[in-house]
Amino acid sequence: MIEPAPLQQVDRTWVYFRGRKLSYFSGCDYFRLSAHPEVRSALRAGLKRYGWSVAASRMTTGNHLLYKQLERQLAQFFQSPAALLIPSGYLTNLAVAQALAGQCSHVLIDEAAHPSLWDAANAFECPVLNFGHRSAESLAATVSRCGADARIVMLTDGMFSRDGSVAPLKDYLQVLPRDAMLLVDDAHAAGVLGAKGRGSLEHTGVNRQRVIQTVTLSKAVGTFGGAILCSAPLRRKIIEKGHIFVGSTPLPLPIVCATRQALKILRSNENLRARLLKNTKFVRDGLKDCGFVLPETPGPIIAAKPKSAAAENKIRRTLLEAAIYPSLISYPGGPPCAYFRFVISSEHTRAQLDNLVAALADRAQSLEPLASDGLPV
Repeated sequence: MIEPAPLQQVDRTWVYFRGRKLSYFSGCDYFRLSAHPEVRSALRAGLKRYGWSVAASRMTTGNHLLYKQLERQLAQFFQSPAALLIPSGYLTNLAVAQALAGQCSHVLIDEAAHPSLWDAANAFECPVLNFGHRSAESLAATVSRCGADARIVMLTDGMFSRDGSVAPLKDYLQVLPRDAMLLVDDAHAAGVLGAKGRGSLEHTGVNRQRVIQTVTLSKAVGTFGGAILCSAPLRRKIIEKGHIFVGSTPLPLPIVCATRQALKILRSNENLRARLLKNTKFVRDGLKDCGFVLPETPGPIIAAKPKSAAAENKIRRTLLEAAIYPSLISYPGGPPCAYFRFVISSEHTRAQLDNLVAALADRAQSLEPLASDGLPV
């Protein structure tokens, strides 16, 4: 991978790129809460009152009351028995795996899972088997290879960032053994999917009885860090055995203050999700009207692959001429070829959305929409 050129994000839905101000349909700050004035104010107030860092592990002298307060708030928002903060969203899955290492006989993982889940899979200290992307049938066949007494943990993204598709969690539970566990990385679904924004579990109608849900705070919440939503016994086990939790310095206290405010906004402002859905539908409908074939996915993501290197260059030029940042993505675990990914937010204006639809429609013949398996439709 090549390090991308620097970007300066401004005004919530714009960036400065090589001296130009461009519409920004990238990143995963779905509600642009990172730039919300109330979130910024909470960050400044937290810095003034508490300083920057506790400079110690929570297992020594760094277990500030604010962490407990945020964990209670997260548990309430997601209707989970307990929550545990982790300094990085990427590390949440690995912290779970460290706590449960040696207790499972097999890890089953979606072949297109996020790299953080693959890292976690290897930490369970047991055989790892992959199954077909979002395929309950493939999962069932993989389960049958594990034997009658298998102790299985299954790993998947809740919503896949490449295209906004969702794992069929209810179907998975039907084909897994009754004592199997699901580790669902809900980094992209948390705050976005479900009637109350509780993620892929709420979206698919799955309860928490056999599910461990991990989330990041750097996407819909707009701040930083991660959290594990789980049972109280598992929370205790992670505290006791998870080296990532035990040996790391927790989140800076101003970020905790900003996160608490962002969660309050998410919980109280139903218009945010309504606007996000409306904006996403507007773009999808506009592209379909232009003959652009799109897979039906609930996430606010439009993904398309250029048909050739020449087409890629033409699309890039068209987007730049329309004052849109050309978000060409190449990411570990994603489709083998680079593709354009446009992430819709609740804060994009109608003019920006119109402009995006017009620019993509102008190059519709040069693009192939991605299917849920990451391949062209």
